[in-house]
Amino acid sequence: MKRLSYQSLQPSSGRASVAARGSSNKAGTRCELLLRKALWAKGCRYRKNVKHLPGCPDLVFLSARVALFCDGDFWHGREWESRQKKLALGHNSAYWLAKIGRNIDRDWQNTQELLDRGWTVLHIWESEILADPEKVARDVLAILHGKASTIPPTLDLRRAVGVNRT
Repeated sequence: MKRLSYQSLQPSSGRASVAARGSSNKAGTRCELLLRKALWAKGCRYRKNVKHLPGCPDLVFLSARVALFCDGDFWHGREWESRQKKLALGHNSAYWLAKIGRNIDRDWQNTQELLDRGWTVLHIWESEILADPEKVARDVLAILHGKASTIPPTLDLRRAVGVNRT
């Protein structure tokens, strides 16, 4: 598979590029904070942003060997097929399509590397966490405690892997 690259492409302006990077936090996002708070209230303990693991997962449950990513809908390509069409109509579309496409590829590479190391990997969409952080926390706990034989619907949003699917 050919790797996407946006390196040779230019953002629409330096100012727009700075604004986009500034509005996209890498850690401590609102959805991540809501999920952390819900998990903590249920007695769940975790590590944050573990840099020595591929992709620097947002939350890591060491004893269960579960890595969890809170993925932003825009930056990680939720509903990518329709989003591609919308981006193609906008300004500097080649840049944005390549940028988000590369994020998706990188997510898959990091997920595969974690799986190869024996980790369960969960990717949860930002909008799902914002809609009901308590439900997402319950679903995560079910997986952590081995009570979920399949991925709960909340987590089966894109590519939660390492747990059986129905």
